[in-house]
Amino acid sequence: MLNIKHILFDFFIDKGLSEETASFLNMIALLLGVIIVVFAIDYVTKRFLWRFSSAVAKRTKTNFDNILIDNRLPRNVAHIVPLIILIEFVPQIFTDFEFAESIIAKTLKVIGIVLTISIIRSILKSIKDYLKTITHYRDKPIDSYIQVFMIFAWLIGIFSGIAILTGISFFKFATTLGAASAIIILIFKDTILGFVASIQVSINDMVRIGDWITFEKYGADGDVIEINLATVKVQNWDKTITTIPTYALISDSFKNWRGMQSSGGRRIKRSVIIKVSTIKFLEAEDIEKLKKIQLVSKYIEHKTKEINKYNEAHGADKSVLINGVNLTNFGVFRKYLQTYIENHSAINKDMTLMVRQLEPTPQGIPMEIYAFSKDQKWENYEFIIGDIFDHVLAAVKYFDLEIYELALGKH
Repeated sequence: MLNIKHILFDFFIDKGLSEETASFLNMIALLLGVIIVVFAIDYVTKRFLWRFSSAVAKRTKTNFDNILIDNRLPRNVAHIVPLIILIEFVPQIFTDFEFAESIIAKTLKVIGIVLTISIIRSILKSIKDYLKTITHYRDKPIDSYIQVFMIFAWLIGIFSGIAILTGISFFKFATTLGAASAIIILIFKDTILGFVASIQVSINDMVRIGDWITFEKYGADGDVIEINLATVKVQNWDKTITTIPTYALISDSFKNWRGMQSSGGRRIKRSVIIKVSTIKFLEAEDIEKLKKIQLVSKYIEHKTKEINKYNEAHGADKSVLINGVNLTNFGVFRKYLQTYIENHSAINKDMTLMVRQLEPTPQGIPMEIYAFSKDQKWENYEFIIGDIFDHVLAAVKYFDLEIYELALGKH
């Protein structure tokens, strides 16, 4: 290595300066010279590595190298050469200033640690960004694992930096730190819980990025947009962002709508309450009137034949309507709704589909439609429900039925 310790010392002595002043000016001159050279080398190295890596990236089929460039890996690597030059020349520059040499040498080593962590960070971020371009990994909590690696990298870096600055060996420093492990665990409790939660979430496939979840405790109802070590971000339907602790996914109850989204249908489960006082047996003229409703005309004809046959076989006295078997307007209405839903173009016919009578309430008897819409998009789903129940509400009167309405007193 070039010896530059006293390259200008003799020159300053010849000019009549004292040895102390000559040493100081020699150090300043050397320091400025080396800094200029280092900056020049740093600039040239960065330009070279950037152009070289860009040329390689253009020729390769994978986009991983492009991602490495975007995450500044070549730029960070370029700083290695100037740093090594500085570390090599510091002992010569400060040969007459041992105290300053010691401080600056340690500082440069710490900078080297930070630079190493920056390179590791660029690589890990590139891996994360690359994996997110792969369909199989796109919905996995990769951020959590990257953050864990970075935490370990920073911890090792910080411990190494402290060991260098204090002159204590890394092993001895780490051993001493082990005694304070309880305090460390307490400080990093949320991080540890988040890491464990991330692993469980990933292994059990509880939540993926893009899932629609409802978490009432935290007021979250929308799509998961990010899963990292400490938090899960949910973009609600009103475009607000709710942040949930990652460990809450395994400690609390929440609803994931992925099953509905992958099933091919979205559930419709809604009812209208029919007033009991409007439910009745159908007389002959009622039957004839309802036969004009096309969706139930064949059903009424078929059912009427069955009922008449049964009543004749059992000698039912039809002078009193309640005797024997009879059709009711409520039953025919239920059959009408069933047929209407079965013929509705927006309903998924491959999933559960039924119209059912629920347990009577003080207000009346609920008639519930239970089906699944083909379209799962929220606004389209609501339109389908509205379309169905617009029809239901308008159809009720054709069966001489009434829907319960709460009568409010006048003030």
